[in-house]
Amino acid sequence: MGRSITGADSPVVLYVSGGNTQVIAYSANRYRIFGETLDIAIGNCIDRFARTLMIPNDPFPGYNVEQYAKRGGKVLVDLPYAVKGMDASFSGILAAADVLAKQIDPSLPDEKRLKSEDGKLITKEDLCFSLQETIFAMLVEITERAMAHVGSTQVLVVGGVGSNERLQQMMGIMARDRGGAVFATDERFCIDNGIMIAHAGLLEWQTGVTTKLQDSTCTQRFRTDEVYVGWRG
Repeated sequence: MGRSITGADSPVVLYVSGGNTQVIAYSANRYRIFGETLDIAIGNCIDRFARTLMIPNDPFPGYNVEQYAKRGGKVLVDLPYAVKGMDASFSGILAAADVLAKQIDPSLPDEKRLKSEDGKLITKEDLCFSLQETIFAMLVEITERAMAHVGSTQVLVVGGVGSNERLQQMMGIMARDRGGAVFATDERFCIDNGIMIAHAGLLEWQTGVTTKLQDSTCTQRFRTDEVYVGWRG
């Protein structure tokens, strides 16, 4: 779907959502996984942090965290940065952010609340900004490493978290520094929808692959690199 919408040719793909965090690239009829999360997905990390801060779910937590982060930025709170080779870990940064979130409760006296080095009170907006900056920097690092490995100048960002404007901006800076470009879409094509399924079915049908209705099944347990991609050469 991302390639069809953006026109990206043969990009490294950053697949980031509530259930997935993978850096992948296509080769020999498979989407090969170069790096992934070692524990929880990045979208899960953001959503759980939103609950910690009691940020509303409407329209969805990740979007609201993004809006809070846009209003922050005066203070970058130090959070664990966990990149291990081509993989990343998000459980530690979530645990640390949850601990800090308890220290910004407005009901606490000022002397017990979390402050910056210059004595300013840390806000929800500052924590959202700091979380985003740190986890997105981790994604940029492992994506750039994959681009160097396969010799690609294109990066395609897909999945629900892929609609985050700050992630697109940070990935674009990295790609342009490499003489390349970032390709991304908005939430209409990033968030789970029936068009994605229908599009995949159409591509299969166009290559002669059909399945009788009585033989159809549904599973969410395929890994990305387990699926044979017959519609690409």
